[in-house]
Amino acid sequence: MPIVNCVFNSISAVCLVLGYRAIKRRDWRVHKRFMLSAASSSAAFLITYVAYHYLHGDTIFDRSSAIRPFYLGILASHIILSIVSLPMILATLYLALGRSFVQHKRIARVTLPIWLYVSVTGVVVFLLLRFFG
Repeated sequence: MPIVNCVFNSISAVCLVLGYRAIKRRDWRVHKRFMLSAASSSAAFLITYVAYHYLHGDTIFDRSSAIRPFYLGILASHIILSIVSLPMILATLYLALGRSFVQHKRIARVTLPIWLYVSVTGVVVFLLLRFFG
């Protein structure tokens, strides 16, 4: 299941970047598709992540590893920003789907980098656990 979660985070990150590129080209339809795909992938990640950890518990990073402090720093920022990002993502989507584009654009400028960071660091956390943990 962790590899599936990693794939969902990767898909979200790629869709976010492609959605951003589309809106910069003023291609609203493509932007909407990519952003809804990113949201769907993030939602699938959240569901599978919660289910996995409910059934299997947490994975402990090797306490003797020299990179453990680096891992914990990445993990802490990832967790904190994932908590912050969820209501921001929902508000950004709500505003866009409600066609409140001025407010959507304002909040999306803050939401996008946080959401992208959370998606990418989710992959980094997985890789660090897999190869060093």
